[in-house]
Amino acid sequence: MARSPCDLRILLLAAAAAFIYIQVRLFSTQSHYADRLAQAEKSENQCTSQLRSLIDQVSSQQEKIVALEEMKIRQDEERVHLKILIQDLEKRSVQTLVNNNVAPVAAVVVMACNRPDYLQRTVESILKYQTSVASKFPLFISQDGINGEVKKKALSYNEITYMQHLDLEPVRTERPGELIAYYKIAKHYKWALDELFIKHNFARVIILEDDMEIAPDFFDYFEAAAKLLDNDKTIMAVSSWNDNGQKQFVYDPKALYRSDFFPGLGWMLTKPTWIELSPKWPKAYWDDWVRLKEVHRDRQFIRPEVCRTYNFGEHGSSMGQFFRQYLEPIKLNDAHIKWNSEDLSYLKEDKFLIQFGKDVASATPLHGSDAALKAHNMDADVRIQYNDQEDFERIARQFGIFEEWKDGIPRTAYKGVVVFRYKSSRRRIYLVGPDSLSQLRV
Repeated sequence: MARSPCDLRILLLAAAAAFIYIQVRLFSTQSHYADRLAQAEKSENQCTSQLRSLIDQVSSQQEKIVALEEMKIRQDEERVHLKILIQDLEKRSVQTLVNNNVAPVAAVVVMACNRPDYLQRTVESILKYQTSVASKFPLFISQDGINGEVKKKALSYNEITYMQHLDLEPVRTERPGELIAYYKIAKHYKWALDELFIKHNFARVIILEDDMEIAPDFFDYFEAAAKLLDNDKTIMAVSSWNDNGQKQFVYDPKALYRSDFFPGLGWMLTKPTWIELSPKWPKAYWDDWVRLKEVHRDRQFIRPEVCRTYNFGEHGSSMGQFFRQYLEPIKLNDAHIKWNSEDLSYLKEDKFLIQFGKDVASATPLHGSDAALKAHNMDADVRIQYNDQEDFERIARQFGIFEEWKDGIPRTAYKGVVVFRYKSSRRRIYLVGPDSLSQLRV
């Protein structure tokens, strides 16, 4: 049956509409993808630009790194050259200071850091008495760090050898809140003592700090004590300091004692002792470390009744701790004792133990919580027993002496006995531990 012209027109219109619709959709799709392609092309151009910028930055940084590496190499070369120069100058300086005909008794080193005014006061005090015995006691200043004023001051003294400890590595404390100064001090001490004992081969070294004045007989005292230190291996070191050396607690400038407590603050040790200590030297708090029983191992320290050093350092790493109460009132000896004429054999372990035991045993025993009050009314040496650290601290406060203990040992104690004078008189007060008499074989 033949289609009518009307039907054909309808089909053609439908086909034309479909074709137009397809073309419109195709154009729309093409436009959409063209836009996305343009956006992608734009993003690619941005990435390419950023990549080029990053490459330029990396290239610039690489150039800087190469320049820094070259600078470091030059600085390392200069540092090595400077180190060799310093070592040569030190060697010449030491050779100048040391008289080949006189064996030095001990090198004397002043430990300094950043206090030029303190250093000047200390050095002037030392030179007042050291000049006449310079060949026996060659003098060094060891500076920790790069303080320019300290270095300038140290180098201004022709009669002194200057050493400088440079350690630019960051300090890492073991516990939060610790002062890094104690770590730096310990590291400086080890370096300086290694230099003097191992590099320069001194038999003994006396260590001072940059806030000390010395007594007129300081060098005679250490010269006499050196013989004792060499001959008695139960003595670990000799100190010029008495923690209870305040004016009201001392009387006899010739009196010396053995002590189980390391005093520090102006002290001398031998090379064999340092060779023992150096490999295990602590990272910080070196003085408290030396006070540990496991370190001094039943060896004692010699200390005077009247101090041969005076510590004027109110401002320092300890921030003036105890200064006004304990350090400022210290009596610095002003009598020149001829120590080489003194017989110090009584300080040998066996003799001292016997005599000290007799002195303690002969003192009048006082008992009760008011024992300190009773001591004020006595006219003889007295002994007061304490039961433990808390009891000792209570009695110490009544008299005004140091209360502090380290590793179970009170400051200045020998066999648990702390002795001091009563109001600058001949009278002695003995604070005696619960086991002291048996340790003294009394």
